[in-house]
Amino acid sequence: MKLSQFKQFLLPCLGFFVIASCGGGNNASRATGWDINSKKGGFQFNIEFEDQETGPGLVFIEGGTYTKGQVQDDVMHDWNNTPNKQHVMSFYIDETEVTNLMYMEYLDWLEYVFPTSEDRYRQIYEGALPDTLVWRNQLGYVEELTTNYLRHPAYAEYPVVGVNWLQAVQYAEWRTDRVNEYILERESYVQKDVRYTEVETNSTFNTAAYLKRPETVYGGKMDSISGKKAEVKKGDSIVKAYAGVEKGILLPSYRLPTESEWEYAALALVGDREYNTYRGKKKYPWSGEYTRSSDRRTEGDQLANFKLGKGDYGGIAGWSDDGADITIQVKQYPPNDFGIYDMAGNVAEWVSDVYRPIIDDEANDFNYYRGNVYLKNVIGEDGKAITISPDELVFDTLPNGKVLLKKLPGDLAQVAIDEEETFLRQNFSESDNRNYRDGDVESSRSFSSGASDDDGGEKKSETSLMYEAPESPKVNYDGDKITREIDGSSKRTTLITDEVRVYKGGSWKDRAYWLDPAQRRYLPQYIATDYIGFRCAMSRLGSKSKVKKTARHKRRG
Repeated sequence: MKLSQFKQFLLPCLGFFVIASCGGGNNASRATGWDINSKKGGFQFNIEFEDQETGPGLVFIEGGTYTKGQVQDDVMHDWNNTPNKQHVMSFYIDETEVTNLMYMEYLDWLEYVFPTSEDRYRQIYEGALPDTLVWRNQLGYVEELTTNYLRHPAYAEYPVVGVNWLQAVQYAEWRTDRVNEYILERESYVQKDVRYTEVETNSTFNTAAYLKRPETVYGGKMDSISGKKAEVKKGDSIVKAYAGVEKGILLPSYRLPTESEWEYAALALVGDREYNTYRGKKKYPWSGEYTRSSDRRTEGDQLANFKLGKGDYGGIAGWSDDGADITIQVKQYPPNDFGIYDMAGNVAEWVSDVYRPIIDDEANDFNYYRGNVYLKNVIGEDGKAITISPDELVFDTLPNGKVLLKKLPGDLAQVAIDEEETFLRQNFSESDNRNYRDGDVESSRSFSSGASDDDGGEKKSETSLMYEAPESPKVNYDGDKITREIDGSSKRTTLITDEVRVYKGGSWKDRAYWLDPAQRRYLPQYIATDYIGFRCAMSRLGSKSKVKKTARHKRRG
Protein backbone atom coordinates (compact mmCIF):
# COMPACT_ATOMS: atom_id res chain seq x y z
CA MET A 1 0.00 0.00 0.00
CA LYS A 2 1.31 3.44 -0.92
CA LEU A 3 1.88 6.03 1.81
CA SER A 4 -0.82 8.37 0.44
CA GLN A 5 -3.35 5.54 0.40
CA PHE A 6 -2.40 4.55 3.95
CA LYS A 7 -3.02 8.14 5.15
CA GLN A 8 -6.45 8.18 3.49
CA PHE A 9 -7.36 4.99 5.34
CA LEU A 10 -5.83 5.99 8.67
CA LEU A 11 -7.39 9.44 9.13
CA PRO A 12 -11.07 8.29 9.10
CA CYS A 13 -10.21 5.49 11.50
CA LEU A 14 -8.54 7.89 13.93
CA GLY A 15 -11.56 10.17 13.72
CA PHE A 16 -13.88 7.29 14.53
CA PHE A 17 -11.89 6.28 17.64
CA VAL A 18 -11.75 9.88 18.87
CA ILE A 19 -15.54 10.27 18.55
CA ALA A 20 -16.19 6.91 20.15
CA SER A 21 -13.95 7.77 23.11
CA CYS A 22 -15.89 11.01 23.70
CA GLY A 23 -19.20 9.35 24.46
CA GLY A 24 -20.54 7.08 21.73
CA GLY A 25 -20.68 9.08 18.48
CA ASN A 26 -24.07 10.18 17.16
CA ASN A 27 -25.92 8.45 20.02
CA ALA A 28 -24.26 10.59 22.67
CA SER A 29 -26.44 13.08 24.53
CA ARG A 30 -25.47 16.73 24.04
CA ALA A 31 -26.71 17.33 27.58
CA THR A 32 -24.84 14.65 29.54
CA GLY A 33 -22.54 12.81 27.15
CA TRP A 34 -24.28 9.56 28.07
CA ASP A 35 -25.20 7.09 25.34
CA ILE A 36 -28.82 7.16 24.18
CA ASN A 37 -30.34 3.73 23.42
CA SER A 38 -27.51 1.89 25.15
CA LYS A 39 -28.09 -1.83 25.57
CA LYS A 40 -26.86 -1.45 29.14
CA GLY A 41 -29.84 0.73 30.00
CA GLY A 42 -30.42 4.44 30.39
CA PHE A 43 -32.44 6.78 28.20
CA GLN A 44 -34.20 5.22 25.18
CA PHE A 45 -35.47 7.39 22.33
CA ASN A 46 -36.06 7.23 18.58
CA ILE A 47 -33.31 9.60 17.46
CA GLU A 48 -33.61 8.38 13.84
CA PHE A 49 -37.14 9.75 13.35
CA GLU A 50 -37.37 11.72 10.11
CA ASP A 51 -40.98 12.44 9.13
CA GLN A 52 -44.53 11.58 10.10
CA GLU A 53 -46.02 8.75 8.09
CA THR A 54 -48.98 9.67 5.90
CA GLY A 55 -51.92 7.62 7.14
CA PRO A 56 -54.17 5.56 4.84
CA GLY A 57 -56.40 7.71 2.65
CA LEU A 58 -54.80 11.02 3.63
CA VAL A 59 -53.21 13.86 1.67
CA PHE A 60 -50.61 16.20 3.17
CA ILE A 61 -51.63 19.88 3.34
CA GLU A 62 -48.85 22.37 4.00
CA GLY A 63 -50.21 25.07 6.27
CA GLY A 64 -50.07 28.80 5.68
CA THR A 65 -51.92 32.10 5.81
CA TYR A 66 -55.20 32.73 4.02
CA THR A 67 -58.30 34.90 4.21
CA LYS A 68 -61.02 32.89 5.90
CA GLY A 69 -64.57 33.80 4.92
CA GLN A 70 -63.74 35.93 1.90
CA VAL A 71 -66.74 35.79 -0.45
CA GLN A 72 -67.76 37.63 -3.57
CA ASP A 73 -71.46 37.80 -2.79
CA ASP A 74 -73.78 37.30 0.17
CA VAL A 75 -77.27 36.83 -1.18
CA MET A 76 -78.40 35.38 2.16
CA HIS A 77 -77.44 38.64 3.93
CA ASP A 78 -76.49 36.78 7.11
CA TRP A 79 -72.88 38.04 7.13
CA ASN A 80 -71.67 35.13 9.21
CA ASN A 81 -68.47 34.70 7.21
CA THR A 82 -66.94 38.16 7.15
CA PRO A 83 -63.32 38.07 5.94
CA ASN A 84 -60.55 37.61 8.51
CA LYS A 85 -56.95 36.54 8.06
CA GLN A 86 -55.98 33.23 9.65
CA HIS A 87 -52.96 30.95 9.79
CA VAL A 88 -53.46 27.19 9.62
CA MET A 89 -50.84 24.66 10.73
CA SER A 90 -49.90 21.86 8.36
CA PHE A 91 -52.22 18.85 8.57
CA TYR A 92 -53.54 15.87 6.63
CA ILE A 93 -57.02 15.41 5.18
CA ASP A 94 -58.84 12.57 3.40
CA GLU A 95 -58.39 12.50 -0.34
CA THR A 96 -62.10 11.74 -0.71
CA GLU A 97 -65.22 11.80 1.40
CA VAL A 98 -65.77 8.71 3.55
CA THR A 99 -67.56 6.24 1.31
CA ASN A 100 -70.21 3.62 1.98
CA LEU A 101 -67.56 0.93 1.62
CA MET A 102 -65.31 2.59 4.21
CA TYR A 103 -68.19 3.00 6.64
CA MET A 104 -69.44 -0.57 6.18
CA GLU A 105 -66.00 -1.81 7.24
CA TYR A 106 -66.65 0.00 10.53
CA LEU A 107 -70.09 -1.56 10.89
CA ASP A 108 -68.71 -5.01 10.11
CA TRP A 109 -66.06 -4.66 12.85
CA LEU A 110 -68.65 -3.54 15.41
CA GLU A 111 -70.98 -6.41 14.58
CA TYR A 112 -68.13 -8.94 14.83
CA VAL A 113 -66.67 -7.66 18.11
CA PHE A 114 -69.99 -6.77 19.78
CA PRO A 115 -72.46 -9.41 18.54
CA THR A 116 -75.95 -8.05 18.00
CA SER A 117 -77.30 -11.39 19.24
CA GLU A 118 -76.54 -10.16 22.76
CA ASP A 119 -79.01 -7.55 23.98
CA ARG A 120 -76.42 -5.46 25.87
CA TYR A 121 -74.34 -4.97 22.70
CA ARG A 122 -77.12 -4.51 20.16
CA GLN A 123 -77.36 -0.77 20.76
CA ILE A 124 -73.64 -0.33 19.98
CA TYR A 125 -74.19 -1.47 16.40
CA GLU A 126 -77.58 0.19 16.00
CA GLY A 127 -76.20 3.49 17.29
CA ALA A 128 -73.59 3.51 14.52
CA LEU A 129 -76.01 2.72 11.69
CA PRO A 130 -76.65 5.58 9.23
CA ASP A 131 -80.26 6.72 9.02
CA THR A 132 -81.27 5.39 5.61
CA LEU A 133 -84.74 6.95 5.89
CA VAL A 134 -83.23 10.37 5.15
CA TRP A 135 -83.81 9.54 1.46
CA ARG A 136 -87.59 9.59 1.79
CA ASN A 137 -89.50 12.40 0.11
CA GLN A 138 -93.25 12.86 0.58
CA LEU A 139 -93.75 13.89 -3.05
CA GLY A 140 -91.03 11.87 -4.73
CA TYR A 141 -90.30 8.17 -5.29
CA VAL A 142 -86.82 7.33 -3.99
CA GLU A 143 -87.76 4.41 -1.75
CA GLU A 144 -85.21 2.10 -3.35
CA LEU A 145 -82.44 4.28 -1.96
CA THR A 146 -83.55 3.63 1.62
CA THR A 147 -82.73 -0.07 1.25
CA ASN A 148 -79.89 -0.01 -1.28
CA TYR A 149 -77.79 3.16 -1.02
CA LEU A 150 -75.67 2.07 1.95
CA ARG A 151 -75.03 -1.60 1.16
CA HIS A 152 -75.51 -2.27 -2.56
CA PRO A 153 -72.20 -2.64 -4.49
CA ALA A 154 -73.44 -0.10 -7.03
CA TYR A 155 -73.07 2.58 -4.34
CA ALA A 156 -69.89 1.28 -2.66
CA GLU A 157 -67.76 4.26 -3.71
CA TYR A 158 -70.47 6.85 -3.13
CA PRO A 159 -70.11 9.09 -0.05
CA VAL A 160 -71.91 7.82 3.03
CA VAL A 161 -74.88 9.96 4.13
CA GLY A 162 -77.43 9.71 6.94
CA VAL A 163 -74.59 10.02 9.45
CA ASN A 164 -74.90 12.65 12.16
CA TRP A 165 -71.97 14.60 13.61
CA LEU A 166 -71.63 12.36 16.66
CA GLN A 167 -71.47 9.21 14.53
CA ALA A 168 -68.81 10.79 12.32
CA VAL A 169 -66.68 11.57 15.38
CA GLN A 170 -66.96 8.00 16.64
CA TYR A 171 -66.03 6.62 13.22
CA ALA A 172 -62.85 8.74 13.28
CA GLU A 173 -61.98 7.41 16.74
CA TRP A 174 -62.48 3.82 15.56
CA ARG A 175 -60.36 4.46 12.46
CA THR A 176 -57.51 5.77 14.61
CA ASP A 177 -57.38 2.55 16.60
CA ARG A 178 -57.55 0.24 13.59
CA VAL A 179 -54.75 2.06 11.73
CA ASN A 180 -52.45 2.10 14.77
CA GLU A 181 -53.30 -1.52 15.48
CA TYR A 182 -52.05 -2.40 12.01
CA ILE A 183 -48.89 -0.29 12.46
CA LEU A 184 -48.00 -2.14 15.68
CA GLU A 185 -48.24 -5.44 13.83
CA ARG A 186 -46.25 -4.16 10.86
CA GLU A 187 -43.47 -2.88 13.15
CA SER A 188 -43.40 -6.20 15.08
CA TYR A 189 -44.59 -4.82 18.42
CA VAL A 190 -47.35 -7.44 18.38
CA GLN A 191 -47.54 -10.81 16.68
CA LYS A 192 -48.88 -11.15 13.17
CA ASP A 193 -52.67 -11.26 12.64
CA VAL A 194 -53.41 -10.39 16.28
CA ARG A 195 -56.06 -7.93 15.05
CA TYR A 196 -57.96 -10.94 13.69
CA THR A 197 -57.24 -13.74 16.14
CA GLU A 198 -57.29 -11.95 19.50
CA VAL A 199 -60.05 -9.39 19.08
CA GLU A 200 -63.32 -9.92 20.95
CA THR A 201 -65.65 -8.04 23.27
CA ASN A 202 -63.21 -8.19 26.18
CA SER A 203 -60.10 -7.87 24.02
CA THR A 204 -59.84 -4.76 21.85
CA PHE A 205 -57.15 -2.22 21.04
CA ASN A 206 -57.38 1.46 21.92
CA THR A 207 -54.57 3.88 21.01
CA ALA A 208 -54.94 6.19 24.03
CA ALA A 209 -55.07 3.23 26.42
CA TYR A 210 -51.99 1.68 24.77
CA LEU A 211 -49.99 4.89 25.17
CA LYS A 212 -51.09 5.32 28.81
CA ARG A 213 -51.44 1.74 30.04
CA PRO A 214 -50.17 -0.62 27.32
CA GLU A 215 -50.54 -3.72 29.46
CA THR A 216 -54.35 -3.31 29.49
CA VAL A 217 -55.04 -3.52 25.74
CA TYR A 218 -56.25 -6.75 24.16
CA GLY A 219 -57.82 -7.63 27.48
CA GLY A 220 -54.50 -7.58 29.31
CA LYS A 221 -52.86 -10.08 26.92
CA MET A 222 -50.15 -7.76 25.59
CA ASP A 223 -47.26 -9.67 27.15
CA SER A 224 -48.37 -12.98 25.61
CA ILE A 225 -48.89 -11.58 22.10
CA SER A 226 -45.92 -9.20 21.92
CA GLY A 227 -43.68 -9.23 18.86
CA LYS A 228 -39.91 -9.16 18.36
CA LYS A 229 -39.48 -5.43 18.96
CA ALA A 230 -41.43 -5.63 22.22
CA GLU A 231 -38.59 -7.47 23.91
CA VAL A 232 -35.39 -5.55 24.57
CA LYS A 233 -32.24 -6.71 26.32
CA LYS A 234 -31.03 -4.47 29.14
CA GLY A 235 -27.91 -5.83 30.76
CA ASP A 236 -28.60 -9.46 31.50
CA SER A 237 -32.39 -9.07 31.48
CA ILE A 238 -35.11 -9.06 28.84
CA VAL A 239 -37.65 -6.29 29.40
CA LYS A 240 -40.89 -5.40 27.63
CA ALA A 241 -40.82 -2.42 25.27
CA TYR A 242 -43.85 -0.59 23.97
CA ALA A 243 -44.30 1.82 21.07
CA GLY A 244 -44.79 4.91 23.21
CA VAL A 245 -44.95 8.49 22.02
CA GLU A 246 -41.15 8.72 22.11
CA LYS A 247 -40.93 6.03 19.41
CA GLY A 248 -42.79 8.18 16.88
CA ILE A 249 -44.42 5.11 15.34
CA LEU A 250 -48.11 5.49 16.11
CA LEU A 251 -50.10 8.13 14.24
CA PRO A 252 -52.06 10.99 15.83
CA SER A 253 -55.83 10.71 15.92
CA TYR A 254 -58.06 10.72 12.88
CA ARG A 255 -60.69 13.38 13.54
CA LEU A 256 -63.05 15.77 11.81
CA PRO A 257 -61.24 18.76 10.30
CA THR A 258 -61.77 22.15 11.86
CA GLU A 259 -63.69 24.69 9.80
CA SER A 260 -60.48 26.65 9.17
CA GLU A 261 -58.64 23.53 8.00
CA TRP A 262 -61.48 22.45 5.74
CA GLU A 263 -61.84 25.86 4.12
CA TYR A 264 -58.06 26.20 3.64
CA ALA A 265 -57.86 22.74 2.05
CA ALA A 266 -60.84 23.44 -0.21
CA LEU A 267 -59.49 26.77 -1.47
CA ALA A 268 -56.13 25.24 -2.37
CA LEU A 269 -54.51 28.61 -2.87
CA VAL A 270 -51.22 26.79 -3.48
CA GLY A 271 -52.18 26.75 -7.16
CA ASP A 272 -53.03 30.43 -7.28
CA ARG A 273 -49.90 32.10 -5.92
CA GLU A 274 -47.00 33.99 -7.38
CA TYR A 275 -43.92 34.38 -5.19
CA ASN A 276 -45.35 35.52 -1.84
CA THR A 277 -48.74 36.80 -3.01
CA TYR A 278 -51.94 35.43 -4.52
CA ARG A 279 -52.76 36.26 -8.12
CA GLY A 280 -56.42 36.95 -7.49
CA LYS A 281 -59.63 35.95 -5.78
CA LYS A 282 -60.70 32.34 -5.97
CA LYS A 283 -64.42 31.63 -5.81
CA TYR A 284 -64.33 27.83 -5.98
CA PRO A 285 -61.86 25.03 -5.20
CA TRP A 286 -60.78 25.30 -8.83
CA SER A 287 -59.48 28.43 -10.56
CA GLY A 288 -61.90 30.77 -12.29
CA GLU A 289 -65.35 32.18 -11.78
CA TYR A 290 -67.37 29.46 -13.50
CA THR A 291 -68.50 25.92 -12.71
CA ARG A 292 -67.66 24.55 -16.17
CA SER A 293 -64.22 23.49 -17.32
CA SER A 294 -62.23 25.75 -19.63
CA ASP A 295 -59.63 23.05 -20.34
CA ARG A 296 -59.49 22.19 -24.03
CA ARG A 297 -60.02 18.44 -23.56
CA THR A 298 -62.95 18.78 -21.15
CA GLU A 299 -64.29 22.18 -22.17
CA GLY A 300 -67.85 22.73 -21.00
CA ASP A 301 -67.90 19.83 -18.49
CA GLN A 302 -69.21 20.60 -15.01
CA LEU A 303 -66.49 20.58 -12.35
CA ALA A 304 -68.76 19.48 -9.50
CA ASN A 305 -71.99 17.68 -8.73
CA PHE A 306 -74.60 20.25 -7.67
CA LYS A 307 -78.11 21.47 -8.44
CA LEU A 308 -77.96 23.55 -11.61
CA GLY A 309 -81.41 25.13 -11.20
CA LYS A 310 -85.01 24.42 -10.31
CA GLY A 311 -85.77 20.88 -11.38
CA ASP A 312 -82.25 20.55 -12.84
CA TYR A 313 -79.99 18.23 -10.82
CA GLY A 314 -77.71 17.11 -13.61
CA GLY A 315 -78.41 18.91 -16.84
CA ILE A 316 -79.76 17.59 -20.12
CA ALA A 317 -78.88 13.92 -20.57
CA GLY A 318 -75.84 13.40 -22.71
CA TRP A 319 -72.79 15.52 -23.31
CA SER A 320 -73.71 18.50 -21.09
CA ASP A 321 -74.89 16.38 -18.14
CA ASP A 322 -72.77 16.49 -14.99
CA GLY A 323 -73.04 12.70 -14.61
CA ALA A 324 -75.09 12.64 -11.42
CA ASP A 325 -78.58 13.31 -10.16
CA ILE A 326 -78.02 12.40 -6.50
CA THR A 327 -74.52 11.74 -5.19
CA ILE A 328 -71.84 10.19 -7.40
CA GLN A 329 -68.76 8.01 -7.00
CA VAL A 330 -65.81 9.83 -5.50
CA LYS A 331 -63.01 10.95 -7.83
CA GLN A 332 -65.37 11.59 -10.75
CA TYR A 333 -64.37 15.25 -11.02
CA PRO A 334 -60.88 16.77 -11.17
CA PRO A 335 -59.15 17.29 -7.79
CA ASN A 336 -58.15 20.71 -6.55
CA ASP A 337 -54.52 21.86 -6.41
CA PHE A 338 -53.93 19.94 -3.17
CA GLY A 339 -55.09 16.72 -4.86
CA ILE A 340 -58.36 16.53 -2.89
CA TYR A 341 -61.60 15.45 -4.53
CA ASP A 342 -65.17 16.77 -4.13
CA MET A 343 -64.47 19.75 -1.89
CA ALA A 344 -67.42 21.30 -3.74
CA GLY A 345 -70.54 19.35 -4.62
CA ASN A 346 -71.45 15.68 -4.09
CA VAL A 347 -72.17 16.00 -0.34
CA ALA A 348 -71.67 18.81 2.12
CA GLU A 349 -69.39 17.81 5.01
CA TRP A 350 -69.42 17.99 8.78
CA VAL A 351 -66.54 19.86 10.43
CA SER A 352 -65.73 19.82 14.12
CA ASP A 353 -66.63 23.42 15.05
CA VAL A 354 -69.56 24.55 17.15
CA TYR A 355 -71.45 27.18 15.16
CA ARG A 356 -71.45 30.84 16.07
CA PRO A 357 -72.28 33.70 13.68
CA ILE A 358 -68.96 35.34 14.54
CA ILE A 359 -65.31 34.40 14.06
CA ASP A 360 -63.33 36.03 16.85
CA ASP A 361 -60.05 36.61 15.04
CA GLU A 362 -59.13 39.30 17.57
CA ALA A 363 -58.86 36.57 20.19
CA ASN A 364 -57.06 34.09 17.99
CA ASP A 365 -55.80 34.10 14.41
CA PHE A 366 -53.80 30.86 14.66
CA ASN A 367 -55.47 27.49 13.96
CA TYR A 368 -58.87 28.95 14.88
CA TYR A 369 -61.34 26.48 16.35
CA ARG A 370 -64.47 26.83 18.50
CA GLY A 371 -65.45 23.69 20.38
CA ASN A 372 -62.67 22.84 22.84
CA VAL A 373 -63.84 20.77 25.81
CA TYR A 374 -60.81 19.77 27.87
CA LEU A 375 -60.93 16.39 29.63
CA LYS A 376 -58.55 14.37 31.78
CA ASN A 377 -58.13 10.67 32.44
CA VAL A 378 -59.75 9.15 35.52
CA ILE A 379 -57.02 7.88 37.84
CA GLY A 380 -57.67 4.91 40.11
CA GLU A 381 -56.48 4.32 43.66
CA ASP A 382 -53.39 2.60 42.27
CA GLY A 383 -52.40 5.83 40.50
CA LYS A 384 -53.11 4.41 37.03
CA ALA A 385 -55.59 5.46 34.36
CA ILE A 386 -58.87 3.54 34.39
CA THR A 387 -60.19 1.84 31.25
CA ILE A 388 -63.85 1.11 30.54
CA SER A 389 -64.86 -2.54 30.82
CA PRO A 390 -67.67 -4.22 28.83
CA ASP A 391 -69.74 -4.30 32.03
CA GLU A 392 -69.58 -0.51 32.41
CA LEU A 393 -71.10 0.62 29.13
CA VAL A 394 -72.69 4.09 29.24
CA PHE A 395 -75.22 5.03 26.57
CA ASP A 396 -76.56 8.47 25.74
CA THR A 397 -80.09 9.09 24.50
CA LEU A 398 -80.02 11.85 21.88
CA PRO A 399 -82.82 14.42 21.60
CA ASN A 400 -84.24 12.56 18.59
CA GLY A 401 -84.43 9.30 20.56
CA LYS A 402 -81.41 7.59 18.98
CA VAL A 403 -79.25 5.75 21.53
CA LEU A 404 -75.49 6.17 21.18
CA LEU A 405 -72.67 4.53 23.12
CA LYS A 406 -70.41 7.16 24.71
CA LYS A 407 -67.22 5.07 24.88
CA LEU A 408 -66.25 1.64 23.57
CA PRO A 409 -64.89 -0.96 26.02
CA GLY A 410 -61.14 -0.55 26.39
CA ASP A 411 -61.27 3.25 26.05
CA LEU A 412 -59.88 5.42 28.83
CA ALA A 413 -62.44 6.82 31.26
CA GLN A 414 -62.38 10.64 31.24
CA VAL A 415 -63.90 13.53 33.18
CA ALA A 416 -63.88 17.32 32.87
CA ILE A 417 -60.75 19.10 34.09
CA ASP A 418 -61.01 20.95 37.42
CA GLU A 419 -59.17 23.58 39.43
CA GLU A 420 -56.12 21.35 39.64
CA GLU A 421 -55.45 22.09 35.95
CA THR A 422 -56.88 25.61 35.71
CA PHE A 423 -55.52 27.27 38.87
CA LEU A 424 -53.38 30.34 38.05
CA ARG A 425 -53.33 29.55 34.34
CA GLN A 426 -53.56 32.35 31.81
CA ASN A 427 -54.40 30.37 28.66
CA PHE A 428 -57.54 28.53 29.85
CA SER A 429 -59.75 28.65 32.91
CA GLU A 430 -62.42 25.96 32.45
CA SER A 431 -63.17 22.66 30.80
CA ASP A 432 -65.93 23.71 28.38
CA ASN A 433 -64.82 26.54 26.09
CA ARG A 434 -67.56 26.42 23.48
CA ASN A 435 -68.97 29.74 24.69
CA TYR A 436 -65.64 31.53 25.02
CA ARG A 437 -65.87 35.15 23.81
CA ASP A 438 -69.08 34.60 21.87
CA GLY A 439 -70.94 37.56 23.38
CA ASP A 440 -72.86 35.86 26.16
CA VAL A 441 -72.93 37.01 29.78
CA GLU A 442 -70.10 34.69 30.77
CA SER A 443 -67.83 36.28 28.14
CA SER A 444 -68.43 39.83 29.36
CA ARG A 445 -66.53 41.90 31.88
CA SER A 446 -69.63 42.00 34.09
CA PHE A 447 -69.87 38.21 34.32
CA SER A 448 -69.50 38.18 38.10
CA SER A 449 -72.57 40.40 38.49
CA GLY A 450 -74.57 39.05 35.57
CA ALA A 451 -76.10 35.75 36.61
CA SER A 452 -78.41 33.96 34.20
CA ASP A 453 -82.08 34.83 34.44
CA ASP A 454 -84.78 32.25 34.92
CA ASP A 455 -87.25 31.66 32.10
CA GLY A 456 -90.58 30.62 33.52
CA GLY A 457 -88.94 29.35 36.66
CA GLU A 458 -86.60 27.07 34.70
CA LYS A 459 -82.87 27.66 34.56
CA LYS A 460 -81.61 28.12 31.00
CA SER A 461 -78.13 27.80 29.55
CA GLU A 462 -76.04 30.85 28.73
CA THR A 463 -76.25 30.11 25.02
CA SER A 464 -80.03 29.78 25.04
CA LEU A 465 -80.33 33.12 26.81
CA MET A 466 -78.00 34.89 24.42
CA TYR A 467 -79.46 33.59 21.16
CA GLU A 468 -83.00 32.92 22.45
CA ALA A 469 -82.66 29.34 21.31
CA PRO A 470 -85.12 26.60 22.25
CA GLU A 471 -84.30 24.03 24.88
CA SER A 472 -83.10 20.75 23.36
CA PRO A 473 -85.85 18.18 22.73
CA LYS A 474 -86.07 15.42 25.32
CA VAL A 475 -86.98 11.75 25.02
CA ASN A 476 -87.82 9.98 28.28
CA TYR A 477 -88.20 6.23 28.75
CA ASP A 478 -90.42 5.01 31.58
CA GLY A 479 -90.62 1.28 31.12
CA ASP A 480 -92.48 0.69 27.87
CA LYS A 481 -93.82 4.23 27.84
CA ILE A 482 -91.91 6.83 25.78
CA THR A 483 -92.57 10.56 26.13
CA ARG A 484 -91.18 13.22 23.80
CA GLU A 485 -90.91 16.88 24.75
CA ILE A 486 -90.25 19.79 22.40
CA ASP A 487 -89.82 23.44 23.31
CA GLY A 488 -92.81 24.87 21.44
CA SER A 489 -92.44 28.48 22.48
CA SER A 490 -93.16 31.01 19.73
CA LYS A 491 -90.60 33.42 21.21
CA ARG A 492 -87.58 31.48 19.96
CA THR A 493 -85.59 33.35 17.33
CA THR A 494 -82.71 30.99 16.52
CA LEU A 495 -81.55 27.38 16.60
CA ILE A 496 -78.04 28.24 17.85
CA THR A 497 -76.99 26.17 20.87
CA ASP A 498 -73.82 24.47 22.05
CA GLU A 499 -74.90 21.33 20.16
CA VAL A 500 -75.09 22.79 16.66
CA ARG A 501 -72.16 22.06 14.36
CA VAL A 502 -70.90 23.66 11.18
CA TYR A 503 -71.08 21.90 7.84
CA LYS A 504 -69.28 23.16 4.75
CA GLY A 505 -69.39 22.85 0.98
CA GLY A 506 -72.27 22.58 -1.46
CA SER A 507 -73.99 19.26 -2.09
CA TRP A 508 -75.92 17.57 -4.88
CA LYS A 509 -79.03 19.38 -3.59
CA ASP A 510 -77.45 22.88 -3.44
CA ARG A 511 -77.12 25.70 -5.98
CA ALA A 512 -73.70 26.95 -7.06
CA TYR A 513 -73.73 29.66 -4.37
CA TRP A 514 -72.93 27.06 -1.71
CA LEU A 515 -69.93 25.66 -3.62
CA ASP A 516 -67.89 28.61 -2.35
CA PRO A 517 -65.65 27.15 0.41
CA ALA A 518 -66.28 30.23 2.57
CA GLN A 519 -69.99 29.54 2.96
CA ARG A 520 -71.02 28.01 6.27
CA ARG A 521 -74.22 26.47 7.58
CA TYR A 522 -75.16 24.54 10.70
CA LEU A 523 -77.38 21.79 12.06
CA PRO A 524 -77.80 20.12 15.47
CA GLN A 525 -75.13 17.46 15.93
CA TYR A 526 -77.70 14.67 16.27
CA ILE A 527 -79.42 15.39 12.92
CA ALA A 528 -78.62 13.34 9.79
CA THR A 529 -79.55 14.20 6.19
CA ASP A 530 -79.24 12.82 2.67
CA TYR A 531 -76.83 15.58 1.63
CA ILE A 532 -74.25 15.75 4.46
CA GLY A 533 -71.29 13.37 4.71
CA PHE A 534 -67.81 13.83 6.12
CA ARG A 535 -64.10 13.26 5.67
CA CYS A 536 -61.38 12.84 8.30
CA ALA A 537 -58.28 14.89 9.06
CA MET A 538 -55.12 14.39 11.11
CA SER A 539 -52.69 16.82 12.75
CA ARG A 540 -49.17 17.17 11.39
CA LEU A 541 -46.40 16.65 13.95
CA GLY A 542 -43.04 18.26 13.44
CA SER A 543 -41.92 20.31 10.46
CA LYS A 544 -44.35 22.56 8.62
CA SER A 545 -43.14 21.41 5.21
CA LYS A 546 -42.18 18.04 3.78
CA VAL A 547 -39.68 19.57 1.34
CA LYS A 548 -36.62 21.46 2.51
CA LYS A 549 -36.14 24.81 0.85
CA THR A 550 -33.20 25.22 -1.51
CA ALA A 551 -31.40 28.25 -2.87
CA ARG A 552 -33.54 30.07 -5.43
CA HIS A 553 -30.72 32.02 -7.02
CA LYS A 554 -27.02 31.37 -7.38
CA ARG A 555 -24.71 34.07 -6.13
CA ARG A 556 -22.73 35.72 -8.87
CA GLY A 557 -19.02 36.48 -8.76
